[in-house]
Amino acid sequence: MDNSASAEPRKIAGSQEPVLQTRRAGVLLPITALSASTSATTADAPGCGVFDMACRFIDWIASAGFSVWQLLPMGPTQIDRSPYLCLSSLAGESQFIGLHWLYKIGLLEKPPTVSIQPAQPALASSGHSLAVKTAHHQFQQLAPDHHLHCSYQQFCEQTRQWLPDFALFMALHRQHNQSWQQWPAALRDRDPEALAASQEQLHEQIALIQFAQFLFFQQWSEIRDYARHKGVFLFGDMPLFVAHDSADVWANRDYFKLTADGQPQVVAGVPADYFSPTGQRWGNPHYHWDNLQRDHFYWWLQRLQVHVNMFDLLRIDHFRGLCSAWEIPATSPTAESGHWQPAAGEPLLAALTEYLSSTQPQVLHPQSQLPLVAEDLGLITPEVINLRDQFNLPGMAVLQFAFDGGSDNPYLPENLKTWSVLYTGTHDNDTTLGWFLGLSEQQQKQVTDYLHCSVEQMPQALVEAALVSRAQLAVIPLQDILGLGAGNRINTPGTVGNNWLWQIQWQQLTEAIATQFLSLNIASGRCPNRAAF
Repeated sequence: MDNSASAEPRKIAGSQEPVLQTRRAGVLLPITALSASTSATTADAPGCGVFDMACRFIDWIASAGFSVWQLLPMGPTQIDRSPYLCLSSLAGESQFIGLHWLYKIGLLEKPPTVSIQPAQPALASSGHSLAVKTAHHQFQQLAPDHHLHCSYQQFCEQTRQWLPDFALFMALHRQHNQSWQQWPAALRDRDPEALAASQEQLHEQIALIQFAQFLFFQQWSEIRDYARHKGVFLFGDMPLFVAHDSADVWANRDYFKLTADGQPQVVAGVPADYFSPTGQRWGNPHYHWDNLQRDHFYWWLQRLQVHVNMFDLLRIDHFRGLCSAWEIPATSPTAESGHWQPAAGEPLLAALTEYLSSTQPQVLHPQSQLPLVAEDLGLITPEVINLRDQFNLPGMAVLQFAFDGGSDNPYLPENLKTWSVLYTGTHDNDTTLGWFLGLSEQQQKQVTDYLHCSVEQMPQALVEAALVSRAQLAVIPLQDILGLGAGNRINTPGTVGNNWLWQIQWQQLTEAIATQFLSLNIASGRCPNRAAF
């Protein structure tokens, strides 16, 4: 078994068709929403050791007739836990590594037995980090010809273009406890002598960080193999932009619009939209597209390679930014003073297609070529639609947005294209029940009249409308499958604080719900390996 991060992807056992070759149904759930605890009264801090429970979740969704699991980005997060502002777009969050798995492969002497309460995230993080450090020490005691050493050497070779920079970045980040543009100038500006001195000084920390990345990708590879065995495709998420305080920007400053001292000249966001009347100021630096194109989009090809090796399908977040992106002066506190700046989306997508065609043609979809879904929500212009259609990428639709306006609303099921991905809501929306109960009485009546249902039949009626729609892939957030209301959302855009913390309770995933959705998925023709009623 080849468990390397850059190993050539294999097809799902028993199936030779890409994800969107046939009608399917999927579940949207970030990995952090799993809990490493099975107790009804105890849960772990979000993220700690959750890889241990991924196969259990795959079992449940497969039993419910779902064949796609959509996740959010899984990179190392910053203090706000946002998966869209990671410290690297190439690395994985080491806190996800399962401690029971470390015991299983012989790198811990005994299995972990203590669950950490959510009120003690620092203790959870510290305990997990200590376990990974212990595993590293045990790894170092293994014979040089042990299969884990061989796999590790292969992993380091295959990630040599980004792993050393990431490991040094993380070691320096922890040493200085500041974002990279506030480091001493020699380190900030990557002076070779300063970097060499830090590599020598921090060699133990760097070795541990690299080893943790090996563990992350090793375990995820096993999870992906398990998903394939169960007939479940993994649907990842690749943000368009990356965080300013990231190894990506520090190691590739020439590809971003920065000042001489590393500060952004302009930052990303969007103008006024559904979520914010003043727009959203995300703060990500903008790309220097001329320099990226000069180097044949090499850095983007690296990103694509890592993600393709982790997932069967990828959502490219904020796809319209590949046509033109909202540039906000870095000194502006809101998004209101921004303007649209053209981007090099067409040559980038052409380069990605050519790269996969020559290196991994088996991952290309016969209809769309690139294994990408365009997140084309928001203010979409004809130019954005043309770019999406030029590469024949499926777009997205959200049913919660379908009831604004008239009969020409593009998100109404009858107006959907077959070649699309339909959601009841996304990670940025309230749960469907929370959204519905927040509507006025008149708005609720508009929804129930359209769905021919009663108030008491929500959110199930909207979920069923998604499943029976013509969209090739229908994705339902787990909260909607469970019928959960307000207080169970993943993220509220434009806010900082109580986001990315929600977790399931395992007793909620009942056999009765699985049986109910298995019937719905079969009846709507979304179980390709089962006959319809």
